[in-house]
Amino acid sequence: MDKISQLKEQFEKELAAIKDMSELEGVRVSYLGKKGSVTGLLKGMKELSNEEKKTFGQHVNELKKVVADKISEKTAELKEREIQAEIELMPEFDLSMPVNTARGSYHPITLVQRQCEQIFKSMGFTVEDYSEVVTDYECFESVNIPKDHPARDMQDTYYLTNGQLLKSQTSAAQNAILRKYKKPLTEDGVPIKAIFPGRCFRNEATDACHENTFFQMEGMMVDKDISISNLIYFMKTMLSEVFQKDIKVRLRPGFFPFVEPGFELDISCLICGGEGCPSCKHSGWLELCPCGMIHPEVLRMGGIDPDEYTGFAFGLGLTRLVMMKYGIGDIRDLNSGNLKSLSQFTDDE
Repeated sequence: MDKISQLKEQFEKELAAIKDMSELEGVRVSYLGKKGSVTGLLKGMKELSNEEKKTFGQHVNELKKVVADKISEKTAELKEREIQAEIELMPEFDLSMPVNTARGSYHPITLVQRQCEQIFKSMGFTVEDYSEVVTDYECFESVNIPKDHPARDMQDTYYLTNGQLLKSQTSAAQNAILRKYKKPLTEDGVPIKAIFPGRCFRNEATDACHENTFFQMEGMMVDKDISISNLIYFMKTMLSEVFQKDIKVRLRPGFFPFVEPGFELDISCLICGGEGCPSCKHSGWLELCPCGMIHPEVLRMGGIDPDEYTGFAFGLGLTRLVMMKYGIGDIRDLNSGNLKSLSQFTDDE
């Protein structure tokens, strides 16, 4: 037992003399490491009787806990010292200095989102907001993607411990919007015309044209006799307003469970002029807007009779629209916080 007492006294003296984290790590290894002093005590137990081993081992474990606890306390103390030292080195900040209100700007995604909102408002659409944390029903089942549907494999979704998830698509708001406006539609004959921009999340490998956090703008219109022609008109009008010129687009078949028929609306890549680059996967085209006629089952789950009403829906890729508008070649720049990349949107006047 004398060895344990002596080792404890020695440890406390060394601990008191420690000045930084590197010294503390050295002491930790010398006592608790594989070849440390505390570990070494256990190796001498083979010469003791069974009763002595039990008592001696208990005291060694108590010492081991004391050493570990005191090292943890010392770690917290040294980290606090480092923080205070950094604070003392910081230059004083004069709160009485006037603020330079001429600098700064909204993020480019915010700028384009607000521009799109104004364009759609001018065409009679309302702007809705929706939560980033949604239920499985909202994000999938209500838009015709049941639990066993293969379309779920197309999205690597972030699920939360409570069973909810980070929305992987702005389509998660469709059911709520349909239910919100179904009564005016059926009683007053007022069409449902709404957009709902928002941030989406998917566990994707990032590259020049993919991010795990991105922005979309969902839109839908429901009334009697709505057709694909209405969809094309509104999308081309929006794009021409955003870019202030006619944009070359193409509509190709695409599969999405919440629309039937479904399409991919692509625009000619404005980064490379359609010649091919990393931003468009060297195809010359950028997938911008999955869209189509709302599936009858989605209308039905929203409380609307699909035999009487039809509608279109689209999921505009806001982040990719920003890339095309401002010539940003790598989507990762938008979430990087890189001031050099974003400084072009700062007003320096």
